[in-house]
Amino acid sequence: MNFEVFKLHSKITAGVKSLGYTTPTPIQAQSIPPILDGSDVIGLAQTGTGKTAAFVLPILQRLMIEKSRGIVRALIIGPTRELTEQTHQAVRQLGGKTGIRSASIYGGVSIQPQITTLRKGVEIVSACPGRLLDHITRETINVSQIEVLVLDEADRMFDMGFLPDIRKIVKHLPKKRQTLLFSATMPTDINVLAREILQDPLSIQVGHSTPPATVAHTFYPVETERKTTLLKTILDTTETGPVLVFTRTKKRAKRLTGQLEQSGYKATALHGDLSQNKRQTAMDGFRHGRYKILVATDVAARGIDVCGISHVINYDIPETPDAYTHRVGRTGRASKTGDAFTFVANRERNLARSITRGLGDNHKYSALEGFDSPPAAVLDGRRSFRSRRHWGMYRSR
Repeated sequence: MNFEVFKLHSKITAGVKSLGYTTPTPIQAQSIPPILDGSDVIGLAQTGTGKTAAFVLPILQRLMIEKSRGIVRALIIGPTRELTEQTHQAVRQLGGKTGIRSASIYGGVSIQPQITTLRKGVEIVSACPGRLLDHITRETINVSQIEVLVLDEADRMFDMGFLPDIRKIVKHLPKKRQTLLFSATMPTDINVLAREILQDPLSIQVGHSTPPATVAHTFYPVETERKTTLLKTILDTTETGPVLVFTRTKKRAKRLTGQLEQSGYKATALHGDLSQNKRQTAMDGFRHGRYKILVATDVAARGIDVCGISHVINYDIPETPDAYTHRVGRTGRASKTGDAFTFVANRERNLARSITRGLGDNHKYSALEGFDSPPAAVLDGRRSFRSRRHWGMYRSR
């Protein structure tokens, strides 16, 4: 199958070809036809499977057929500034030859340039919920003629507490519209929201809640206080491309980035305390190779789409298997291979077990020499230890 099967407008096909796309991904192949037909769709697929093009291409096609210009006809809502900007750029790239105009609106930056852009007239808006409600309240955006609503990364919007905002936004939209919901997981609250705002939706599920098969998973037992040393050892002894390191908190992301910089690594941080300009500078620097290492928190990293990330390193283990899937989905994309390394301290071994259960045999433990940490057998649940003394006895055997 190739993109010609969708019979898209020639100017949209030109955008697809300019990006080098030839074969649709599974979520694109299954989602695009019913969206083109006007159906409401729930799309469940992991990070990095091509969800953005799955809804952007049908939206562009719809807008090319009925050429009303200068009216906001499609609204795409996402949880973070990075994802919103990424979606906006995807619209511009895929629709670059169509004349369809797009805008991105999110907080953390001045609202005035956004107002100016909206006044000039756009057809597609990518937005974060809070700033979008601000525009609606100010009456600087007209959403009364929205034909297509997309909720992207719906599960993350739930995690970030945006569901009340989504419900407020929906009240301002026409009842007669097409609604698309894309998510990596389907928590109960998202399922309830879907029943509220979608009409007889078609559900499509692709590779649900499992990491890409192109990623190799390695878990490293390590004492908490030696994680930074382990990270440096791996960076010094492993051939890598761009490396994405996840920490659980903003404070730790800042501290770890500083430690890496002091040791001579080209590293930068991405976390919620940064201004939008600094976040964009960090992302651009990582994307264009000025930084080899990006240290990020989960919320800030949502929407990162950087080609060629060779390794995702979980400095702090994620708290759920789904969060693990989101993180490691940043590597092994577009059929390329990638590696996910996860550091596991003694108190984190239960989290490691819950994650590895979902991986089946597609993972391994690797204890580097010189690091005082529980052995693979302990962390894999085959043995247990009750204290450091017990662990010392185990090591001496």
